[in-house]
Amino acid sequence: MRIVVILFLVMIVASLGSALLFLLRDRGGGTRMARALAIRVGLSLALFATLMAGFATGLIDGRL
Repeated sequence: MRIVVILFLVMIVASLGSALLFLLRDRGGGTRMARALAIRVGLSLALFATLMAGFATGLIDGRL
């Protein structure tokens, strides 16, 4: 489960970085930045749902 969470976090940061790159390249005129940010939001929601499912099924325990 730890690897899945780390992969999600890496993909979220990569999507955010690509949105920054598109912002700088397109000067805010294209739709690629908005698409990259939408993908980031989708990945964040999927990560949240995965964490909630992990807690509900017992794959992730609540202790540190």
